[in-house]
Amino acid sequence: MNAALVRLIAAYVCVHACMAGIRLAAPLLVLGQGYGALPVGFLLALFALTQVFLALPAGRYADRHGLRRPVIYAVVAAVLGAALAAAFPVYPVLCFAALATGGATGVASIVLQRHVGRVAEGATQLKQVFSWLAIGPAVSNFFGPFCAGLMIDHAGGTAGALFGYRAAFALMALLPIATWLLVRTAQELPPVHEAAGDSRAPVWDLLLDPMLRRLLLVNWALSSCWDVHTFVVPILGHERGLSASVIGTILGAFAIAAAVVRVVMPMLAERLREWAVITGAMLATAALFAVYPLLSTAWTMGMVSVLLGLSLGSVQPMVMSTLHQITPEHRHGEALGLRLMSINASSVLMPMLFGALSSLIGVAGLFWIVGALVGSGSRAAWLLKPVALATPAADKTP
Repeated sequence: MNAALVRLIAAYVCVHACMAGIRLAAPLLVLGQGYGALPVGFLLALFALTQVFLALPAGRYADRHGLRRPVIYAVVAAVLGAALAAAFPVYPVLCFAALATGGATGVASIVLQRHVGRVAEGATQLKQVFSWLAIGPAVSNFFGPFCAGLMIDHAGGTAGALFGYRAAFALMALLPIATWLLVRTAQELPPVHEAAGDSRAPVWDLLLDPMLRRLLLVNWALSSCWDVHTFVVPILGHERGLSASVIGTILGAFAIAAAVVRVVMPMLAERLREWAVITGAMLATAALFAVYPLLSTAWTMGMVSVLLGLSLGSVQPMVMSTLHQITPEHRHGEALGLRLMSINASSVLMPMLFGALSSLIGVAGLFWIVGALVGSGSRAAWLLKPVALATPAADKTP
């Protein structure tokens, strides 16, 4: 991993940590101000909502303008949202901060993923760079909330709790500035010339490619599994009589396993095949979902959570590598936007669906239905095999 990639990963961590820290602090402040669960849920949904609508325009803008210009807009939005939350820590402003920082993080992720995908030379390097880049959210999901929590607990002092929240939001506003400092020296890549007529082609034309449709379907299914685990484990743990700290540890073990597998994957990238990893992850997830509701102890739930983390954590680098191989180079940003839009739309809508289904069929039934759907969808991942073996297209050099 070279220094340029390290700077880009650090830039991604900083802007993502800004959002993650506000995603912790804002709901706590809202609850402390006397709001109920519904306003808090609405606030949390806003972090993903902006990305649904910005993903496609951001992808097209990145295809036209490269790295630095989209990133500076994302940085401005994130700093503005966090700074306004620090200055005016009231519910409407916190909602705006959620929209601004969520959208900024989505734009930055598309732009950085597109850039590192173009830098990589060949399928092996694609898998390596996307494995390293995928570690960023795992780090930022710890770093941002940890720093925000420290400020909330210790910065207030005699000035009162509200000052601690203001200090947390102010600190989060500084992190995106570090993103810009890290990106501004990055070397822009030469523009990619569009094929005749592609400049006016609607983004949905990309979906005419059956391989991209399969990839997006597989990515959506596995992303939904991630959401199911996050949603259901607290409910299942409560039914088993587990404490909040134990449930948090189970979820933490899942996150750590997902990060660990992404650290290991670059070392094995040359031996990995995208279609095989994705297919194996879908089958393994289906099997683990089948046994999860039958577990009754914290240790067994923790062990299965670790296995799920290893399985689901391996998917994103393989999906990103395949996406860059099967889409035209001058439309990588649009394809990344389509992927991000589908994932975030799922994150907004699926928890409501999960809640309705679990009330009708129970937690175990929800696990089994989603597991069956993922297992049956593994055929779509298997059909990606011819693309992964198309080495002349995969090994093109930008």
